[in-house]
Amino acid sequence: MDIQNSIKEILSELPAGVKLVAVSKTKPVEDIRQAYEVGQRVFGENRPQEMAVKSRELPQDIEWHMIGQLQEKNVKYIAPFVRLIHSVDGLKLLQKIDREAEKNGRIIDCLLEFHIAEEMTKSGLSFEEARHILDSEEYAGLNHVRIVGVMGIATYTDNREQIRAEFHHLKQIFEKLEVLFFTDKSYFKEISMGMSEDYNIAVEEGATMVRIGSSIFGSRIYK
Repeated sequence: MDIQNSIKEILSELPAGVKLVAVSKTKPVEDIRQAYEVGQRVFGENRPQEMAVKSRELPQDIEWHMIGQLQEKNVKYIAPFVRLIHSVDGLKLLQKIDREAEKNGRIIDCLLEFHIAEEMTKSGLSFEEARHILDSEEYAGLNHVRIVGVMGIATYTDNREQIRAEFHHLKQIFEKLEVLFFTDKSYFKEISMGMSEDYNIAVEEGATMVRIGSSIFGSRIYK
């Protein structure tokens, strides 16, 4: 896989204002360095301890994003440096991130993950669950997390119209939350959706971040 040319090609297709998150999970540090050398600075990982190791071995101006399901017990590994957590799907996790961020003297940006796919195996909140969190006294008491947008994963299907409808639904959720809770918050602006197979549709439906792995680094390596 020609990592550098793949990145250049994808970036040439993305409109201004859409951020490429290069999904480097399971990939070696050498592959990330290749991407870094052509200017890529944003990388997504799904294993907190692996991301912590990579962050120590690679340049400090890299922006690390946590894109996979995050267990409360693992927040401590990434709290000192993570730039954005895409996968917040409950109040308890948000509270844990808040505590770990406070220990590190930081405010950690987070996205609320929504279940937009038909597949029940995918995680994420419903709109009502998110509304309940954002309305709660517990959320109001958090001072070291900042909700900056939403994230969702579409159904894995060849039906492009279904994928489009699911991304459109996530955009609608974003707009409702913005009106209800974030009207005066300029930082609430991110819609993370779209992966290697469907990022072009996601961009058309309003994505501000796309998470692309296999189209850059090739198939994942699972040990």
